[in-house]
Amino acid sequence: MIRKLTLTAVTAMSLALGAGAAQAAGGGEGGYGHIEDVAFSFEGPFGKYDQMQLQRGLKVYTEVCAACHGLRYVPLRTLADPGGPGYTEDEVRAYAAEHFYVYDEELEDDREALPSDHFPAVSGDGMGPDLSLMAKARAGFHGPYGTGINQLLRGIGGAEYIANFLLGFTGEEDEVAGQYLYENMAFSTGWVQMAPQLEDDLIEYDDGTPATAEQMAHDVAAFLMWTAEPKMMARKQAGILGVSLLLLLTVLLYLTNKKLWYPIKHGGKQANL
Repeated sequence: MIRKLTLTAVTAMSLALGAGAAQAAGGGEGGYGHIEDVAFSFEGPFGKYDQMQLQRGLKVYTEVCAACHGLRYVPLRTLADPGGPGYTEDEVRAYAAEHFYVYDEELEDDREALPSDHFPAVSGDGMGPDLSLMAKARAGFHGPYGTGINQLLRGIGGAEYIANFLLGFTGEEDEVAGQYLYENMAFSTGWVQMAPQLEDDLIEYDDGTPATAEQMAHDVAAFLMWTAEPKMMARKQAGILGVSLLLLLTVLLYLTNKKLWYPIKHGGKQANL
C-alpha cells in the first residue's frame, strides 16, 4: 500500500513538473509571458543579498525609475539596516536630502526628505504603479495551477519577472486608440504602455561595473526584491535555526524512546523464551 502511494505521489509530481516546464517554455499566447530564470544571490535557504548589487539597484531606481514609480512603503532609514544596501546613517541622510522632497503639513510647504520619511509616492497621469511590493506581487514561475510545485523548487520568481520585463522589449510599436503600445515578450498579453527604459551605458556605476542593460535590469530587480522582503535574511536564519532545533529534538526523542522501551521489549522477548 505504501509503495503504491509513493509511486502515485512521484508520478503526480513528475507530471506537475513536466506541465510546469512546458508552460514556462511555451509562455502565453504568441509565446508571451516567458520568464527566464536568473541566478540571484539571495535564492535558496542560504542565499543572501549582494550589498553592492543593492547599491547599484538603488542607483538605477533613483536615476531611471523614480520619475514614474514610487516606493511609498519603504522607509528611507532602512537603507542603513543590516542585510540591506549597507549605507551609513550620514549617507542615507545625504541621499534623502539630495534626491527627494516631501510635503510638510506644519510648514505647509515641501522640504528635503529625512531618513525618517518614506520614499515618496508618485502619482498622476502617465505614472506607473508603486514598486514597493512589485517583486512579491508579480510571480514569474507560475507552474501548474493549484500545485505550487514551481514556487517550492524555484521561488516565486518576482525578481526574475522584473528583470525579464525590463529586457523583454522587441522594439515593435503599435498605436491603439491614440496610445502607443510596445511589444514585450515577458508580459502575458505581449503589449504594454511603458516604453523601453534601459540601454547600455545609460548610467555610470560608482564601483566601475559596466552598466549594460542586462546588468541594470538584474541590479534593480534585486533591489526591488529587497524593498519587498527587507527581512528575508533574518527570516531564513530563523527558519534554519528552527529546523535544526526540530531535527535535534527528533533525535533526542528517538533515543529517549529507545532507552525507555528497550528493557521492556528485551525483557518481553526473554520471558517468551
